[in-house]
Amino acid sequence: MLLDTIDGPHKLKGLTIPQLEELAGEIRQFLIEKLSVTGGHLAPNLGVVELTLVLHYLYDSPKDKFIFDVGHQSYVHKILTGRMNQFDTLRKYKGLCGFIKRSESEHDVWEAGHSSTSLSAAMGMALARDLKGESNKVVAVIGDGALTGGMALEALNHIGHEKKNLIVILNDNEMSIAPNVGALHHYLGKIRSDRHYQKAKDDLQYLLNKIPAIGGKLAKTAERFKDSLKYLLVSGILFEQFGFTYFGPVDGHDITQLRDILEQAGSVPGPVLVHVITVKGKGYSPAEADSFKWHGITPYKIESGQVVKAVGPPMYTEVFGDTLIELAEQDSRIVAITPAMPGGSGLLKFADKFPGRMIDVGIAEQHAATMSAALAMEGLKPVYAVYSTFLQRAYDQVVHDICRQNANVVFAIDRAGFVGPDGETHQGVYDISYLRHIPNLVLMMPKDENEMRRMMKTAIDYNDGPIAIRYPRINGLGVEMDEVLKPIPIGTWETVRDGDSAVIVAIGPMLQVAEEAAELLKRDGQQVRIINARFIKPLDEQLLLSLAEEGIQMLVLEEHAEQGGLGSAILEFYSRHNIYSMAVRIVGIPDQFIEHGSIKEQRQEVGLTAEHVASELTNMLPRRRMRVTGQP
Repeated sequence: MLLDTIDGPHKLKGLTIPQLEELAGEIRQFLIEKLSVTGGHLAPNLGVVELTLVLHYLYDSPKDKFIFDVGHQSYVHKILTGRMNQFDTLRKYKGLCGFIKRSESEHDVWEAGHSSTSLSAAMGMALARDLKGESNKVVAVIGDGALTGGMALEALNHIGHEKKNLIVILNDNEMSIAPNVGALHHYLGKIRSDRHYQKAKDDLQYLLNKIPAIGGKLAKTAERFKDSLKYLLVSGILFEQFGFTYFGPVDGHDITQLRDILEQAGSVPGPVLVHVITVKGKGYSPAEADSFKWHGITPYKIESGQVVKAVGPPMYTEVFGDTLIELAEQDSRIVAITPAMPGGSGLLKFADKFPGRMIDVGIAEQHAATMSAALAMEGLKPVYAVYSTFLQRAYDQVVHDICRQNANVVFAIDRAGFVGPDGETHQGVYDISYLRHIPNLVLMMPKDENEMRRMMKTAIDYNDGPIAIRYPRINGLGVEMDEVLKPIPIGTWETVRDGDSAVIVAIGPMLQVAEEAAELLKRDGQQVRIINARFIKPLDEQLLLSLAEEGIQMLVLEEHAEQGGLGSAILEFYSRHNIYSMAVRIVGIPDQFIEHGSIKEQRQEVGLTAEHVASELTNMLPRRRMRVTGQP
């Protein structure tokens, strides 16, 4: 196999076009086989096999800089840069990262788990290159979905103004994770259907230059006519108005076409945009047929495409989607908003049931937030469904447009806490810190799926400002569901286990860890109380004051950064009330980024385990020596 001989991009330089085509087929088969075991982003990578091959064939990484937007389409790049033998560890603990990772290889020059950053990064690298007097190529690969992000449009504007030598490859597969929306998407659709512009422009240039003596002058003075031709034939005019030289559309699976166009693009001064049309999931029929499902996939059976799923209670995301339909049937004010994640946020069934009340804004988290505020001010009940890590992108809008104006927006914050294989760029472990200090906002987290449903009812009934529910990327506990949904009084905690030795104040899935720790300590005669701090803001102040009067030792347990989380809020409360006698220990996520792996492994790394919690309580309660190993 050719693939076995490729231990670096230098091995591609001497290959013929037929050999590159053969290698493309081998890479596809390799990915299909490996990801059937590990899972991962299959469809995006199958779509960029030829494109990545030609980039490494023509240019010289790492001298030439390849910047992949988001980075989940970088598996082919990893294979070609010497990491093929690590694919058995893909997205596993201490294994190969599913995104670009600078510590993995000198060929990985930019890390990104969020979209629309590649053009800004490319501009920075082009500026640095020129300031240092160097001459390398800078190539950014961005998808048509990511191009709708406001940051990408800001970068396009700046790049066109500065006129730096830079190549932007628009990987247009008509899909990001979900079907793309918006005017730019429809504009690209027009370009896809019109392949005549580049040929017409080149033919005009050629004919004018063939005229003896005066041809060159005519070519120079014909620019206005060529501009008219651009407008007449539509293709690429938007990008040329931004200051780019536009090439395309080009078939992203035709290696000869790609080589010719990218060679030409590399010789043109100033910014160039190469519009490449690809098929997401190319070469594997299940992925081609349903690129949304196969964007990020769990292990599967190659022959049938059947996904291997664990049987168990529904995930919180599914509970959210089903409950929102139930509530929307009773309340016509409810409108669902998502920034390009209708499937990931559990809203596909809602979209089928209420198509007019489901709004997908594309990759535009900031726009979604401000639009939600306006919807609320007009009497509707917007439910903004967004991953914790993506809500970070709309921080200013949350502060300025939603909370400052006290708009009745419901935040459904998915993927709160550890997220497993997606790793550090997707960990939802900062939202408490960046939300709880904002005035007017209520913030909750459920201990199980039934409490999740009750919190959704609470949020819909709440009309005094913004309210947020954060919930994890895990399955529920399989608890019994209430038939009739009842709201929870705002700011009230509940004691789920009695005890007088110490108290664990926990939120979300950490309640289970607290229960397990309490069982370990019970064997040594210690009775640990457990409190479900389901409202992170406002705190249950009466309960906190009563605990202070009791003088009981407290451990706060949260799957969130220790700085600024629930534990910090409790310490701040006691400080405001001049209570300094309470011993409060916070067990959360330390001041570091936690990389990919299983959620269990991530919790073990930072000590969010029953054994560690029991050990911490042992140190707080030195009255007797206690066993915390879990052995009777």
